[in-house]
Amino acid sequence: MVESQKVPMFGRLVVVGLGLIGGSFAKGMKESGLFHEVVGVDRDRETRRLAVELEVVDSAEAELAVACQNADVIQLAVPILAMERVLAELAALDIGQAVLTDVGSAKGSVARAARKAFAGKALRFVPGHPIAGSEKSGVTAANGQLFKRHKVILTPLDEADAEALANIDLLWRALGADVEYMTVDHHDEVLAATSHLPHLLAFTLVDSLAQRSENLEIFRYAAGGFRDFTRIAGSDPVMWHDIFLANREAVLRTLDTFRDDLDALRQAVITQDGHQLLGVFTRARVAREHFGKILARRAYVDAMQTKDLTYIANPGGSLSGRVRVPGDKSISHRSIMLGSLADGTTEVEGFLEGEDALATLQAFRDMGVVIKGPTNGRVTIHGVGLHGLKAPAGPLYLGNSGTSMRLLSGILSAQAFDTTLTGDASLSKRPMNRVADPLREMGAVIETAEQGRPPMTIRGGQKLKGIHYDMPMASAQVKSCLLLAGLYAEGETSVTEPAPTRDHTERMLQGFGYPVTVEGNVARVRSGSRLTANRIEVPADISSAAFFLVAGSIAENSELVLEHVGINPTRTGVIDILRLMGGDITLENQREVGGEPVADLRVRSATLKGIEIPEALVPLAIDEFPVLFVAASCAQGRTVLRGAEELRVKESDRIQVMADGLKVLGVSATPTPDGIVIEGGSMGGGEVESHGDHRIAMAFSVASLRASAPIRIRDCANVATSFPGFLELAAKAGIRVKEEASV
Repeated sequence: MVESQKVPMFGRLVVVGLGLIGGSFAKGMKESGLFHEVVGVDRDRETRRLAVELEVVDSAEAELAVACQNADVIQLAVPILAMERVLAELAALDIGQAVLTDVGSAKGSVARAARKAFAGKALRFVPGHPIAGSEKSGVTAANGQLFKRHKVILTPLDEADAEALANIDLLWRALGADVEYMTVDHHDEVLAATSHLPHLLAFTLVDSLAQRSENLEIFRYAAGGFRDFTRIAGSDPVMWHDIFLANREAVLRTLDTFRDDLDALRQAVITQDGHQLLGVFTRARVAREHFGKILARRAYVDAMQTKDLTYIANPGGSLSGRVRVPGDKSISHRSIMLGSLADGTTEVEGFLEGEDALATLQAFRDMGVVIKGPTNGRVTIHGVGLHGLKAPAGPLYLGNSGTSMRLLSGILSAQAFDTTLTGDASLSKRPMNRVADPLREMGAVIETAEQGRPPMTIRGGQKLKGIHYDMPMASAQVKSCLLLAGLYAEGETSVTEPAPTRDHTERMLQGFGYPVTVEGNVARVRSGSRLTANRIEVPADISSAAFFLVAGSIAENSELVLEHVGINPTRTGVIDILRLMGGDITLENQREVGGEPVADLRVRSATLKGIEIPEALVPLAIDEFPVLFVAASCAQGRTVLRGAEELRVKESDRIQVMADGLKVLGVSATPTPDGIVIEGGSMGGGEVESHGDHRIAMAFSVASLRASAPIRIRDCANVATSFPGFLELAAKAGIRVKEEASV
């Protein structure tokens, strides 16, 4: 059978400038088969010869007029300062409806040159900038795969032609690029900070040191860090000369900001202000690590979205031994928040180094709090007091953490500065009006996207007043948000909850010496007191332990001990529900650590039975229901859940997603508006979708213990969000789950 030929979508592509970027674009397009013909333009004869010989282009010309006849797309890959001349030449030609685009790293000068050259004429120009490169240069380094999984920023002009933009977007995506959009001005500001300024500093530092009399000793004894930092000073001087002149306004603004920061650092050295120095160095180090992790994971997740991070959970197995799951996420969040707002230095042990808690930590660093760590779960927070936060330089990115966004909104509503809270695609779909509406009653000014979704912009300078708020549904996040806002509000702030929810905020406020009154289902605070630094030991997270509690209950011949687990009575719903189902769970070595009760949990195999879950326990196990649905599927008889509509607005619609997955495995699961009905019985294998929800992915991993065939669980990259090291700990305990090998 003969493989069918690709049918070209376009006629002629002309690439002007056959260096690394232009040559790589031409070669990639030639390999893609999207064009009938790829023509190169370059003044250098040898470059033209090599481009044809190396099959970078089909043909090469020295003159634009010859190459651009009947062109569909013209890509300009010439130096920035040569762009005006080339555009003027093109404007003098009859290029018909050809779409122009470019690859320059400064867009303002190119856009101005294009408008000047084509004044009074139709302009189908789509400025672009691929963030890609190589240590090699020239046409011999051309690589058709150069842009794969690299960002390409398109900066469409106000008068952009929609068809032209769509075509250029299509071409870059055909090369495997991740296409994003910015305005021209925003692009130049971002690149001035992230690329142009570092090159300027590297050139200047090397030049300055090279002119000193002891330059030989300086370069002889320079360590690896110096060589790494100054490596970019080996870049093409002519190219960077052009870039700095072309983007001079944005570069100067960024340079002025940096100079102010450098002057402040110099003053700290003069005055021996160690706290200021430690703040700068700590923020710099951890910001680099934090954003490096985010970007590395994002690239990993992006790659997995095309080939999907999938778990394979094999049937059978039993659990044994002793394990300790990661630290409690709720307490980790609050330790950073209250430690930052306290007077003095707070020490935290057992901090959860997952992405959600790290997002909270980074947010407070961005607001001027000096925080050391985390190092092996240890964090040191140099608190700034209730009124010591500073305006962040930009939006606070909170990843996938709804807890961070909702609790922070209470604190930020009373600050003197404006703040914008953003998150990833998942968080951006989650409702925030449940906190925004009562905060507005207190006097906060909050703007959200449609339907109350992020981003949230919180206006500073507002004077809050205390209110009494009857929560329409039980939510620890809403309660905590309002209590934190109440630390700043005039008078008393009180919250009534319709059912008990986790009370970590109330306990921790009291631990920091702030008076909180709790009477039944009402919690009250008044402004005017202060938080005093404390030492916090974060217990293991019962929400993470829940997966192993269910696993140990449903797997035959199992006995497992989970060490140092937090057993706050507002969080033990999962234990209570499993015991009602017949689970064998005992609490050993009970004690109190930092105001939170903890214990070692011993779980043994048990014959579970279906139950009607008491609605009073629903808020106490709201995060644990995905894995409790697995327990219900293995139980004898029917399990009924009501009053859990909040599950439909978590990272996914957990009721529907779990019901769909359980049906694939042969379990009778009928969703209802506020719950689910599950008939226990046998469980098969199959492929299920987690929809990017970490708790769904881990729940189906546990289900494999009772499955008759392997369970393939798709879209599992977000498990690291709440449970770093899940696969390793699961394997240690006896669950046979692992990543599927990529093909």
